[in-house]
Amino acid sequence: MKLHLNIEPLSNWANVTHEPFVISGPCSAETEEQLLATAHLLKDTGKVSVLRAGIWKPRTRPGEFEGIGSIGLEWLKRAKAETGLPTAVEVANAKHVEEALAAGVDILWVGARSTVNPFTVQEIADALKGVDIPVMVKNPINPDLSLWIGALERINQAGITKLAAIHRGFSSFEKTAFRNEPMWDLAISLKTLVPNLPIINDPSHICGNRELLPFISQKALDLDMQGLMIESHIDPSVAWTDAKQQVTPAALSEMIDGFVLRKAESKNAEFVDKLAGLREKIDKIDDQIFQKLGERMKIVSQIGEYKRDNNVTILQVSRWDEILQKRTAYGSALSLEKDFTEKVLELIHSESIRKQTAIMNAIKAEMS
Repeated sequence: MKLHLNIEPLSNWANVTHEPFVISGPCSAETEEQLLATAHLLKDTGKVSVLRAGIWKPRTRPGEFEGIGSIGLEWLKRAKAETGLPTAVEVANAKHVEEALAAGVDILWVGARSTVNPFTVQEIADALKGVDIPVMVKNPINPDLSLWIGALERINQAGITKLAAIHRGFSSFEKTAFRNEPMWDLAISLKTLVPNLPIINDPSHICGNRELLPFISQKALDLDMQGLMIESHIDPSVAWTDAKQQVTPAALSEMIDGFVLRKAESKNAEFVDKLAGLREKIDKIDDQIFQKLGERMKIVSQIGEYKRDNNVTILQVSRWDEILQKRTAYGSALSLEKDFTEKVLELIHSESIRKQTAIMNAIKAEMS
């Protein structure tokens, strides 16, 4: 089911001076000199369209640096005047919104820690009523697509049509190479549900280190995300926050030069014909898969009736373990990833359990 939000295309409001669309700047505005120097170097690359800087920083524990505060808005105003770059800041409450608007900030974004709280998002949305300004909404910290969509809907219902989402990854109990797991499937699901919604990728917060930035950025572009938000600092080694994930403007420029830009569609007739032929083959295979699934479920129902008539439990763990072990090994031999095979089997098993449960419940209903 698709959601129809009243959203303007990114090209209507984003000052795209270079492809890909890049928003960059320090994680935190630390001093006026640091922000201005970084802004000028980013402008000189000719590859950054928007200057970002954290002014108010929600931190996990008290006593950590929580941003320079409102004075940073004056620094951003000066940076914009000197470089011509539009500016963007994170807002976490109505007061932030009011101060940022008064300072002439061009783009606002709602952070991941705010997106998780509908009351916070609604407060921000209420402060934005009657205002014509672009707003970007980061995904919530935890993998909850409904929360992300709900935050976007609240902002949109406040009258904000220049709207975008920021994919910055999700927290995970598992320790991996990433600060926040990309979980691309959630971003893809959002794009599928709201096709006209621009999605900006934030590789800095996904990676947590500068070494992985090129890989994640390219992956995001290959998935047709409309831009990147990458943190940049004149000297990341002395940054007050998130030093490991920031890059110098020069390193950012070099990284952007290495990106391969692909289009969502091609007008090449030979390509279109070839793609259509391959998709036709996939459609035929999909038809066969569903036909076989239908046949499988008929047998599942027969098994359910047989279990019912012989007073045998629906779930038999040993049989499930046997299926899982054999089929994942078979899938591996067919060059299928283990995680993918397991997910498919779990879906089929869940539906099989549901069908057999319905059969058991039906006989109970007849007996009552």
